[in-house]
This record gives sequence, structure tokens and C-alpha cells, in this order.
Amino acid sequence: MISLARKKIVFIIVEGPSDDEALGVIFSRLYDKQSVHVEITHGDITSDDKSNPKNIVIKVCELVKQYCKNNHFTKKDFLEVIHIMDTDGAYISNDYIIENESVTDRPLYSLTGIETKHPSDIKNRNHNKSANMDRLQAQKTVWATIPYHAYYMSCNLDHVLYNKLNSTNRDKEKDALTFACKYKDNLDEFLSFISDSDFSVCGDYKESWSFIRQELNSLHRYSNLCICFKDIRESRNAT
Repeated sequence: MISLARKKIVFIIVEGPSDDEALGVIFSRLYDKQSVHVEITHGDITSDDKSNPKNIVIKVCELVKQYCKNNHFTKKDFLEVIHIMDTDGAYISNDYIIENESVTDRPLYSLTGIETKHPSDIKNRNHNKSANMDRLQAQKTVWATIPYHAYYMSCNLDHVLYNKLNSTNRDKEKDALTFACKYKDNLDEFLSFISDSDFSVCGDYKESWSFIRQELNSLHRYSNLCICFKDIRESRNAT
């Protein structure tokens, strides 16, 4: 009797349900020879005031371990961990964080700054978040042996995928469904979109992170997610 090899798990970490709706089915089809799991953190763990560069890798690792515990897997069952993070303007100078008393809810993002009722809160968040992202982008593995890579969406996923800033939750859900429907059966078109657009920061992984730290780039529309799909795209083009 021939035993079939178990599919390896591609563990993808995103911030919210709409992120999963937009990209989950596309990842599953691109990694069709593997088993894709999208882990929704329901918030940004890099912005959490309980996260810091000393424990952020542990927090990511715990997400993987909890999934294993719940589903009876081991670290050997994983192919890689892909972490998709919003930059939220975390690398900009404090000079571009502007006090605006009329902004009563979430911060208001633009290509030139962040308007907020509480500038000190955003400054503290950016300091913490940028340090955490720096720590994660330098990490090569989690749980000792599982390959790990962090990719960014700037200023956030809605900005990159739909060219929208400050979307409501309702808009996020609507746009995610539209995006998934557009590309789930057009994978080569998706790969071209994510890799060949003006926002695509391809090439060297480390250099892509150096780029997003510069000036106002973490507010502008950029993503290095194309690097994640480089091998897949080359393989598809070769067939």
C-alpha cells in the first residue's frame, strides 16, 4: 500500500477577517500542493502595548503552537510562516503626527501625515510598533526550525489592494469580497498586480524593509508581498 505524504502547512498571519477574505482563497490556490491556514489575530500584535522586541517573536510562536495543539500537528508539519503586517505609518517622523481635535475615532491617515486627537498615543504606538516590526523582519525562523518571513502592507492592506485609506469595516468587507472574486480564478493576473504595480517593492527582502523605513514611505502605498510569490511566479511562467 502506497502512503501519501501529508501536505505541509503554510501558516499565514493577518490582522482581521477581511484580510483573510481578500487573500485566503488566493493563497490556498497558489499553494495548492500545500495546506494553507490563515490565522486572524483580530488586531495588530505589533501595536499591542504588551508587545515588545523581547517577546514579539514568542507571541508569534505561540500562535503557531496553539494551532498545533488544537489540531494535533507538530513543527515538522509546517512549510513556513508568512506574517502580513500593516505599517500604519509607524516609521514616519513625529513631525508628521498632527493634533486634530475633530478626529474623535480612529487616527486619520493621509500620504502626508497622521491626524489624531491624541498625538502622544500615536507617537508611542509608532515607537513600539516599528521596533517590533524591525525585530520580526530580522527573524528567520519560529519555533526553532519553521521558516518565517514578515511582509508589509503600507499604509495598510486596504491601501495596497484597493487604493483606499481610512476604510470603514463595512467597506473593508465589501472590498475584500470584490477583490477575492476578481482574482481567485485569475492567479496570474493577481501575481502581476502584486508584483508589477507601482506599489510593488520587489528584489532583496532586507532592502525592501530598509525602503519602507525611509521618510514617509510607511504612509505611502507600498508592499513587499511580491517577494513571497517570486518562486511561485517563476514556476508558473516556466510551465
